[in-house]
Amino acid sequence: MIIGWILLAIAIVLEVAATICLRMASVGGSRWWYAGVGAGYFVSFSLLSLTLRTGIPLGVAYGIWAATGVALTALAGRALFKEKLTRKMLVGIGLILIGVLLIELGSSYA
Repeated sequence: MIIGWILLAIAIVLEVAATICLRMASVGGSRWWYAGVGAGYFVSFSLLSLTLRTGIPLGVAYGIWAATGVALTALAGRALFKEKLTRKMLVGIGLILIGVLLIELGSSYA
């Protein structure tokens, strides 16, 4: 089952990378950024599908994938693009992490 978690982690990283590419493309960067967007999202969703095949329930896998992606994207936006990250946003990221933990602990899979 460890392979499922590895696949999920890679899917999350690629989803965040694709979103960063989307940001780069949106500010007038090279059109090659769009290739990163398409490839990143395609491989990310494919790995999420493979994650589900390992037996991790949809609610757990998607919940972790989406919530972690949101949190990491906000942090990446701050680090890479100097986007605003307020205390309320940081509290929200903390709540996301708590929510992911509760989903994991509350699932019959855990």
